[in-house]
Amino acid sequence: MDKKSSELNFHQRMEILVKDMVDKEISLKDALREFEKIFYEQADRKHQGNQTKMAQALGVHRNTLHNRAKLLKIKKKY
Repeated sequence: MDKKSSELNFHQRMEILVKDMVDKEISLKDALREFEKIFYEQADRKHQGNQTKMAQALGVHRNTLHNRAKLLKIKKKY
């Protein structure tokens, strides 16, 4: 694909990322874990560490958010 990243829709950008991960033989388990970790980190930044707002935005219970962040070893930035 020669389009600039900003011209691609979400699905197309994900396809490029997944293709790169498959080419590098990254396991599905590791890929999902990394995706989830980055997802939580971005939500953390957006909501400036407010876990109640993060949980609402992500559609998970606050305790689930806390447990997943602990499991993924996400450090608080705020």
